[in-house]
Amino acid sequence: MANPVWMFLLLCFFSVPSMAVGDKKTYIVHMAKYQMPESFEHHLHWYDSSLRSVSDSAEMIYAYNNVVHGFSTRLTAEEAQRLEAQPGILAVVPEMIYELHTTRSPEFLGLDKNANLYPESNSVSEVIIGVLDTGISPESKSFDDTGLGPVPSSWKGECESGTNFSASNCNRKLVGARFFSKGYEATLGPIDESKESRSPRDDDGHGTHTASTAAGSVVENASLFGYASGTARGMAARARVAAYKVCWAGGCFSSDIVAAIDKAVDDNVNVLSMSLGGGVSDYYKDSVATGAFAAMEKGILVSCSAGNAGPSPFSLSNTSPWITTVGAGTLDRDFPAYVSLGDAKNFSGVSLYRGKSLPGTLLPFIYAANASNSGNGNLCMTGTLIPEKVAGKVVFCDRGVNPRVQKGAVVKAAGGIGMVLANTAANGEELVADSHLLPATAVGQKSGDTIRKYLVSDPSPTVTILFEGTKLGIEPSPVVAAFSSRGPNSITPQLLKPDIIAPGVNILAGWSKSVGPSGLAIDDRRVDFNIISGTSMSCPHVSGLAALIKGAHPDWSPAAIRSALMTTAYTAYKNGQKIQDIATGKPSTPFDHGAGHVDPVSALNPGLVYDLTVDDYLNFLCALNYTPSQINSLARKDFTCDSKKKYSVNDLNYPSFAVVFEGVLGGGGSGSSVVKHTRTLTNVGSPGTYKVSITSETKSVKISVEPESLSFTGANDKKSYTVTFTTTTSSAAPTSAEAFGRIEWSDGKHVVGSPIAFSWT
Repeated sequence: MANPVWMFLLLCFFSVPSMAVGDKKTYIVHMAKYQMPESFEHHLHWYDSSLRSVSDSAEMIYAYNNVVHGFSTRLTAEEAQRLEAQPGILAVVPEMIYELHTTRSPEFLGLDKNANLYPESNSVSEVIIGVLDTGISPESKSFDDTGLGPVPSSWKGECESGTNFSASNCNRKLVGARFFSKGYEATLGPIDESKESRSPRDDDGHGTHTASTAAGSVVENASLFGYASGTARGMAARARVAAYKVCWAGGCFSSDIVAAIDKAVDDNVNVLSMSLGGGVSDYYKDSVATGAFAAMEKGILVSCSAGNAGPSPFSLSNTSPWITTVGAGTLDRDFPAYVSLGDAKNFSGVSLYRGKSLPGTLLPFIYAANASNSGNGNLCMTGTLIPEKVAGKVVFCDRGVNPRVQKGAVVKAAGGIGMVLANTAANGEELVADSHLLPATAVGQKSGDTIRKYLVSDPSPTVTILFEGTKLGIEPSPVVAAFSSRGPNSITPQLLKPDIIAPGVNILAGWSKSVGPSGLAIDDRRVDFNIISGTSMSCPHVSGLAALIKGAHPDWSPAAIRSALMTTAYTAYKNGQKIQDIATGKPSTPFDHGAGHVDPVSALNPGLVYDLTVDDYLNFLCALNYTPSQINSLARKDFTCDSKKKYSVNDLNYPSFAVVFEGVLGGGGSGSSVVKHTRTLTNVGSPGTYKVSITSETKSVKISVEPESLSFTGANDKKSYTVTFTTTTSSAAPTSAEAFGRIEWSDGKHVVGSPIAFSWT
């Protein structure tokens, strides 16, 4: 999705089993702490005894206290199997490696004109956002603590020392910084401190970018090489930041992630922001979901990126209902760089190149495939270009496989003087700007196909590239980014994900001085701010906005805050047209944008919210038919589903509806299928009567709501309703496997909206 190597990792938004040296690998052991034999005085003694019973040499890497009751250790597969069979052991889960998936955002979201609506001065400065990422660069102006009061008294964390980092690097803005490397080092060996800081310091840039997006201080005259110039600020500019470094050059190891969440809960963070992939596995096997469950219990909102595997369906990560799952949209800002061909045709592209421009005349132009002896020479991969054919020319490269900025570096190394980079079918018309090392621009698939034909047909093709700087007011905006991962939810189809979209394309935020803006080792440029893209960027937008709402409403639960963001989100432009999906050029759907694009000003006063308690989530797990051990791995207590009670996933009090009709599509004959969902709304505004309205794009489903009116007499007043969805297999049978609708409740002042996604199987 983006050029540098670290952004290539960001694209690879999945988790893979940890590879071990020899025949041992790391496991996370979940213990039933409540079953500890009385013969043990302390649970750590019991953990150690259990481990010693299967291995004399194994040692605990971490002992977990909050998000998991248990420990991590390295075992053979046979030892792990024997340990799991012992009394008091709930699960022995193999470690997974997770990978990483502004100046304009506040204005685009309306925060600049409505700053007085948010209590920035006092209550928001009491909110602490924990960021699990690649660490932090404390010298960044985004973490200047000027004007901030004392560190909140609720804060229990620390500022840890290590390579190139000391306790004095923290301040009233960056209130804490920790690093977690034991799991990483247990598998891959000691960190090479000459190449990587064994400390909270960010050597990658990603962690500094996400933290400053969420809560960066106000910085005037910020830009990347003059692009996107203006005043940079995080979403919650007066909130505090706590950095938890869990991602290293070799990835983000689940044993370290669990340890970081465990400590963040102890430290008393209010929001957790994690721009990393949770993998696609059952919730009790997913370390991020496990940690997030415990954080939710403590009143901590957990915001995670949806992933960058779009536009493929079923491509989401982080799908559990206690996580706020964030997709990506565009801003109304672009960085145009035009391709002008020798046949007088011009094509729009984008670029963040800043340096010596190309000569004003047309230049020799060559297709990389014709300047290579390699079968994949068109991709401009390292060592594939023939210098004699490339020297002094602009090279046309196809996108794919290697990072985009690296392609330009390959062209430059071979003697090329510029590059035109073309999308293929995999990326379509989506354009993401890059800070290229030579004059270069990226064009969409259609333009690329036309330019490629010109290169093949003209015996002496020529070209030049014209850089136009920063352009604002791009319409339409936002559009759903093609890379943003999509639903349906592969784990629980009856739970609509993603929850929401936020700005995630070409986002300007703070950067590390340890690495150039491209992320390439050969890039010796150093910048204070960088522009990058991904759901890694949209996630901290929502984390920061959640902190703003938490500051305004300290007593709201994580579910209430998420509900406020979701039910006030918008799905259409001011002209009434639906938000577009750049991947298709057509209107986006709830499987693309969830509840819609975040609208923080409206979210401050949603009127009503869909709240959830820990018991609601436990009932949800019962509805999934999880075993007692599976549930207790998440709940960390002796919880048993009531055998006399009928549990339904459809009864989870979620702010959206995913309606699955099973055995209807293609079944033949006639008949009907009925699905019922129950919901409860809590009043967080003034007394009033809300009336329901229903819209649907399909005649295949009849929707009825009972009651159609809800009257609230005071704060925290709760009212329930039931929605009945009926589909038929006769004359109005569905013509496709999915359709969409919407339910809204309004008192004339507030609109509480929920998307509906219908699926037929």
